[in-house]
Parts: sequence; C-alpha cells; structure tokens
Amino acid sequence: MNHIIIENAYEGNLKNISVNIPRNQLVCVTGVSGSGKSTLVMDTLYQECQRQYLEATGYQGIQKPGVEAIRNLSPAIQINQHLTNKNPRSTVGTITNIYTDLRMVYEKISERPCDECGKHFAQQDGKEVTENVHGEYKTFVHCPHCETKQLKLTRAHFSYNTSDGACPTCSGLGVEVALDWNKVLDESKTLEQGAVHFLDKGYLNYVQGILKNSFQFYELADVQEVALQDWSEQHRAILIKGAEAANVDPEKGMPKNVTKGRFEGIEPLLWRRFADKAGDSDIEQYFEKTICSACHGERLREESRQARVNDTRLPELANYSLEQLAAWIITLHEKLTDKQRAYVDHFVLDMTTKLARLVKVGVGYLTLARQTITLSGGEQQKIKLSATLDSELTGVIYLLDEPTSGLHPKDTLGMIEILKNMRDLGNTVIVIEHDTDVMKAADLILDIGPGAGTFGGELIGQGTLADLMQTETSVTGNYLKKPTVVNTKPRPANGHITLANVSANNLQDVTVDFPKQCFTAVVGASGSGKSTLIFDVLANVTFDDFDQVITVQQASISRMRRSNIATYTDAFSVLRNLYAKEPLAKEKGYMNKHFSFNTAGGRCDHCEGLGFVPSNMMFFDNVELVCPVCNGKRFKDEILDVTLYEYSISEILDLSITEAADVLKADKKLTKIFSLLIEVGLGYIKLGQSLTTLSGGEAQRLKLAKELLSVKGQQNLFLIDEPSTGLHPVDIENFIILLNKMVGEGHTVIVVEHNEQIIREADYIIELGPEGGDKGGTIIAVGTLEQIQQDHHSVMRVFL
Repeated sequence: MNHIIIENAYEGNLKNISVNIPRNQLVCVTGVSGSGKSTLVMDTLYQECQRQYLEATGYQGIQKPGVEAIRNLSPAIQINQHLTNKNPRSTVGTITNIYTDLRMVYEKISERPCDECGKHFAQQDGKEVTENVHGEYKTFVHCPHCETKQLKLTRAHFSYNTSDGACPTCSGLGVEVALDWNKVLDESKTLEQGAVHFLDKGYLNYVQGILKNSFQFYELADVQEVALQDWSEQHRAILIKGAEAANVDPEKGMPKNVTKGRFEGIEPLLWRRFADKAGDSDIEQYFEKTICSACHGERLREESRQARVNDTRLPELANYSLEQLAAWIITLHEKLTDKQRAYVDHFVLDMTTKLARLVKVGVGYLTLARQTITLSGGEQQKIKLSATLDSELTGVIYLLDEPTSGLHPKDTLGMIEILKNMRDLGNTVIVIEHDTDVMKAADLILDIGPGAGTFGGELIGQGTLADLMQTETSVTGNYLKKPTVVNTKPRPANGHITLANVSANNLQDVTVDFPKQCFTAVVGASGSGKSTLIFDVLANVTFDDFDQVITVQQASISRMRRSNIATYTDAFSVLRNLYAKEPLAKEKGYMNKHFSFNTAGGRCDHCEGLGFVPSNMMFFDNVELVCPVCNGKRFKDEILDVTLYEYSISEILDLSITEAADVLKADKKLTKIFSLLIEVGLGYIKLGQSLTTLSGGEAQRLKLAKELLSVKGQQNLFLIDEPSTGLHPVDIENFIILLNKMVGEGHTVIVVEHNEQIIREADYIIELGPEGGDKGGTIIAVGTLEQIQQDHHSVMRVFL
C-alpha cells in the first residue's frame, strides 16, 4: 500500500511501462517533448484514478486507459495549464469568486447618491418596499434624506454579466465593438483564393461545400473561381448574412440542414465566436474596439458605478492589484461597524484567505479585471494551485503539468516549497517538469524516452538527480553532465529599434533600444511589464525597415476540432492531390475532395470525418468514443483501399511528423513543411492531431513554423513569447539552433523568456523589474550576458 503500482501501461506511445511510485512523495516525471510523460501521468494514471473513483460511486461508462492494472490509487486532483474558460467575460475576479464576494459586500453596505437630492446614503438605512412592476416583483428603497423611492441595488446590479448590472451601451464588455470588413474580406479574390480571411483551408473546404449546396437550393449560378466583387446580391447575402437572414426566395423557404445548404453566415459566425471565445487573437483581429463611450471601460451601469464602500467604487477595486486589494480589505475590516460586520464578515474572511493564497503563489500583481483568456498557462495553473493551499485534504494524488512554467527562477524556489508542503500533508505529488531545481527537490525522478513518439514511451531512468546522472540510458542525466553553454560572441547590432517614454499598463516612462538582426531576450519577474512592452507596444509599431512584424504567442490556433497539423500547414492539400493521382483513385473516379474528412463524399457519414462520436456524460465532461462505423479511421472503406507508399490516407494522418517525413521524402513541398516542423520540436506530433489538443507551447511553435514557411527572402521582426514552454533541455538546444538560424538569415528575433538556457544564448538581454505589478515596469539592466552578470541592479544575474 506504500506504492502506486502501474503494470504494463500501453496507452498512446507507452511501451508496456511498469513502475512503482512511492506514495506521499514528491515525484518528478521528465523526458523530451512527446516522450510519453503526459500520457503516463494524465492519460493513464489520472484517467484510471477517475474511472475507479466514479465506478466506486456507482457511475459506469468511463473508458479504461491502456494499462493492464494500476493498484493502490486514491482520488486525484489534476492541475494543468489548459484554459477551461475561454469566455471574454471570465476574469481573475470571477474565476476566484473574489469579485462575487465584493458584489455581496457592495449589496450589503455600500453607500450611493440619491437620484433626487444627491445626498449619499447607505441602502440599509432606507425603508424597503417590494412592488409588482409589469408582472415582475422589484425591491425599492427610500432615501432617508428626502424619502424618494428608487430601485434597490442588489448583487446582480454589481455584475457586468447580468442585464441588471451591465452597461447598456457595451453590454458589460467595457468596449464598443464593430466588424472591420476590410480585414474580413478581400473582394478582389475568389473564395478558393482566400477571399474570407479567417477561414483556414480545412474549414474553407467545409464552408464551400455548404455554400455550393445553398446556391443549388436557390437555383443560383455557380460562382466557383469568381471574385467576390462580382457576386450577385443573393450570393453575397447567403455568404455574409446566412441562409436564414438572407431570405433569398421566400417561396423556396430555407434549406432544412447543413447538407441541404443551410449556412450560418460569415457575420453571425464571427459574432458568435467573438461572444463565446473573444480574446482569441485569430478572431479579435477582425473587430475594431473602442472604449465604451458610456461607462468608459468600467462595464457597469451608472447607478452601480457610483456606489461606494470605504470611499471606493467597485470598478476601481477591479483594477487594483491583488496585493493592493488585500491591503484594502484589511483597512475595510478595521473600519466596519458591528452592524456592517454582521452583514459582510463572512465575505471579507473568504476574500482575505483567497488573496493571501494568490499572493503566496506569486500572482499578486494580477488584477480582478484581468481577462482569463489573457493569462499565460503558468498564471492559470498558479491560480488553480492557490485553491489547494491551506487545504486539509490528505491521501490525495496531485498531478501537475509544469508548475514552474512562466516563473522567474527566483519564484521557482517558492513553488517548490508549495509542492513540498502539499506532500508533507500526506499527499502524493506527481509533477511533469523539466526544471532542474524541481528535479533536485524531488524524492524520485522518472525519465521517459529516449525519443519522442514511437521512439519514446520507455522508462529510461529512475532515481534521484544524482542517480540519473549515473544512468547511461537517461537522456536527462546525460544532458545534465554537459558543461553550461553560453554565448561568448554576441552579434553586433545592425541598427536599433527605439521605444521612447512608454507608459502603457504598469510601464513607467520606459525608453529602450532593441538591436536589429540580433537575438534579444527580454527577462524579468512575472508581471514586470515584459508582455506589455513587447506584445502590446512594440508589436503595434509600424516599421518601414521590416517586411513583417510576426507575433508568436501561446494562444490557441483554432477552436475547430476539424483543424489539424496537416490542414494548418497546407500539407493536407498536397496529400489529397497525391492520393487523387493514384491509379486506383483515377479508376474509381475519386478526386482530391474524396480524401478530405471535411466534406461529404469520401468521409465516414456516421462521424462526419471526425473519427469519434461524442457521448454525453451528464454531470461529468463529455467523452469521445471511437466511431463504431469507421473505427476511428474517418473515411469510408473504399477510400481507404487507395494507398500511397502502402499507406491509406487514414494511416498517413496517424503517423508522427518524423515518420511522415520519412515515408513522403520524395515530395519536395512536403519535405520542406515536415523539416521545419521537426526543427521547431514538433516531430513527435501526429499529422492528423487536432489543433485543439495542442498545449500553448506546441501551438506557438506550430505557428512559428507556418510563418517561417512563407518568409524566404524577407527581413522580419519576430516577437516570441516563452518558446521554452513544454520543452526538455535537449529540445531547447535544438530550438536555439533554429533561433540562431533565423537571425543568420537577416531576421530580428526578440524573445520573452524565463529559461536560463535560452537567455544565456542571447546576443542582448533587456531586464525589467525589479518585481511585478506596481513594483515593476522599469528597465533595471541591459547588455550582453557578460554585462548583465556584472550589473548589480540585475535580479537575473545570479541565475545565469
């Protein structure tokens, strides 16, 4: 019972791994990207914990992972970096419920100006009356000064997510938004040429099929290969407004379903995606935003904005840092009367506890108003982790995915203490990590490898850090034995980019020079202003001496399950053409569209080419079951009879990029695509893997690869956000080679990073700090690695 016993795990790429993990220990699982770490920890161990727990409570139907047996399990808590709430209305305040507590405080003890006499009064001091207004009961309060009746402000009136509280002009978003049609459409192009900018090739094929059916339904002319500017009003109405709004032919009515040609329309589609998932830069770029003219970005209606507690309005508190808010709460608590304390003491205590936890995990610089979708993976994880602090749970298995991701090295030590405290409470703490400080602190390290994909999935090292360094088969151990690599010959600048007197967010009148045609690392504590300086300011400057400014952040590339590596990189278009040229395909009359899982014809009709069918699990997350008709192969059997190099289209999509590169090496276009994907460290990912399953770091490197495919002969400015995320030190070595190659080709590369391995290789370092939030926002050190190491103002120098 002292060990979790895993016997013959074969899920994913795992090769019958058997391992005994000691309970109540801090265990680090490491290995190169794609080696099988997450498969072992999350897809096997966590999944089986969930399955056994739910079955013990009488709930059936959770699929068993690929493992012979796992014994001595306990309930498990997973803390990963995947963003669970992508709604633009979700903020740090709402996900922590601190904003909810504040709304309760404002309902109970706020003071407000009387609409009639203008004098301030506390709502509790006024006489209440409930009346039926147009069939709806509403509560009113009388001003104690003039007895004028006015609507009582409740907790709903302090929420920008309700009709009662939201500013009516901006619906509680704080900004007024309009579609920028010049960014959405290129009228001079045909649909096939990319006239609708936000449709990637995979989804474009899907839309084209629906539109074709819609035009046939209304007996409209075929507009294939016709520029948008030459389309008729009816064609344009269906494309932009959708079949329902277009009302092309009232007598014909409307197509009954998508197969018949019922298209949603570009305009409603964009608005729906914006409303559901704004903050996704791929959608937001098609909208113009201006600060709301009514609420000036404060999101609440006027009456709610005017209410005060401790002489402070709620929108002001929403923009305090969590550290500042914690101090305000302490002051409030000291000033409360006995009557007020009876109303709000519970909420004040809850906020005090939560704020202390959040500050402890290192996110005290965040504000309540900060949108969840703008948080880094590390910040999201720390907020989740804060909820476990002070927990009295024991006997739990905690599974964490890179808890040090996005942390400054000085903050990593604090994170390690938190992990140790969780362990010392009597819990088993298992972390997927590459950080050597975490490895040193771990009671046990499991090294998975030796390579990625089919070349990984084995236990190649086990023990302490010292044990790994003595294990010849351990990739991690062998790397750690190497001497530290530093840049001793930084490149000279070929001119400079100058930003002067920058004061955005917490930046304090910053002036800084970035060397051109160099590799620059921008470093500093979390919240010190790095992202604001690079991605909010520098990214939006117009340059004459660069062909493009290319921003590569860790936002999700696509929300569409149908988008995968092959479709995103255009490799799928090449593949479909190759299959259509095969003799059997020609004999059967198959065209390239028959080899697409996004259009009807060759795809499986039951799962519509997805390879799975969703199963509603009621109160639990829905699960995806392998399609019983095509067995997950996505296509009809007759399509799978066509092979290329003895592989069906389904089998090709199931290959890793490294494997596909070997099979398809005769095709130059595919070789170019695959080589670049391997260079950015994605060789282990399957060609048909959905983009929605990629981590932030994987999505970022995929985007970088796609950009590099189209920049030959250009001189561009690349702005990259923490490319080390999710990379093993061996993978980082390879990624540094790519960064240096980019600079060698004339590009200017600026990277925001915490990883010492990447920072040591930079030609130039710019350090912000010294802390985060209002304690940051200044340049504290600049120069080469050698200069930074000798600068006593630098916080980073002791780690380099």
